[in-house]
Amino acid sequence: MKKPVSKADIRNQLQQETERFLKRGGNVENVPQGISGKDPGDAPLFLNRRLFLEPRTKRTLVPEVVAAIEARRKEKFTHKPQRKRSRLPQPRRKTIYDDFGEPLRKVWVDE
Repeated sequence: MKKPVSKADIRNQLQQETERFLKRGGNVENVPQGISGKDPGDAPLFLNRRLFLEPRTKRTLVPEVVAAIEARRKEKFTHKPQRKRSRLPQPRRKTIYDDFGEPLRKVWVDE
């Protein structure tokens, strides 16, 4: 199993790369705090970047799939007739208890 790279390893690698750069004659320019690296006269980055580079392609519709999707969508909005409930009282099962709270029997009651 490969050992994950730790922050200390990354720090050491950056330190070594910086020392190598300085030994080859490179120099580090100190920039005062508060100065931006972006020119205020430049256009914003999101205007310079093109998102859709490839040309637009034609889509081929599959009529059976489109028809099935449309049928499901229409079915969702149609009102289905609901079952009518009868207003007559329905028999209900009731448990009869004795004086001590023990169930004696169950009977059907019209309420």
